[in-house]
Amino acid sequence: MQLVDIGVNLGHESFRHDLAAVLERASLHAVQRMIVTGASRAGSVDALALARAHPGVLYATAGVHPHHAIDYDDATDALLRELARDPLVRAVGETGLDYNRNYSPPEVQRQVFERQLQIAVDMRKPLFLHQRDAHADFIALLRRYRDRVPAAVVHCFTDTGEALRDYLALDCHIGITGWICDERRGTHLRELVRTIPANRLMIETDAPYLLPRTVKPPPAHRRNEPMFLRHICAEIARDRGEPADVTAANSTATAEAFFALNA
Repeated sequence: MQLVDIGVNLGHESFRHDLAAVLERASLHAVQRMIVTGASRAGSVDALALARAHPGVLYATAGVHPHHAIDYDDATDALLRELARDPLVRAVGETGLDYNRNYSPPEVQRQVFERQLQIAVDMRKPLFLHQRDAHADFIALLRRYRDRVPAAVVHCFTDTGEALRDYLALDCHIGITGWICDERRGTHLRELVRTIPANRLMIETDAPYLLPRTVKPPPAHRRNEPMFLRHICAEIARDRGEPADVTAANSTATAEAFFALNA
């Protein structure tokens, strides 16, 4: 079994003291390659630095999360374009809309999302997308650009069946995390994950966030890390009614194609 974790926040401060051990544990649990999420100016620079330091294991995205949209300016746009030219940066994002907390005003989020959509168009790079409580505005903007970008993945999908159908109709990929293991908030995903075509499903931890609640015993530090992707894969396989090896092989092949990992 070989797994690809399409969303890890390895630049997070919680990994600074033991990153080498984290990567070793990931490898021992079949997670051979990971995409490090860039979610801010500094975070995108750090993601690329990590990818350069671990060739063949780590790759990067470059983008600004909607929480940080208020800080986006022309210099940020220029930096993201520069980063996106690097062959180790495999997607533009994390970008999108998040009206759940509105750390940035919605109108600013929409402007910044559209600027990053244009970067993906200009650079011919896939999109790594985030959406929470903003589906109508998100899908409206995405529809305007979708046919001009090579691919798009809705990362950490937690939304409704209607939203899922909208994304699949736009030929988007779907990223599923350990949210599916949350008996309080994620039980609807156990039904929905059956309807995602195998060539559109990818899996991720979003580490250090979203530690699967079904990991027993849970680690004392409560930090999620890539090694738990194997557990998420097994949970998804059970819900899809297929062997874990099949889910692993299909999601890995899909991630390899999406992020051009064999190029």
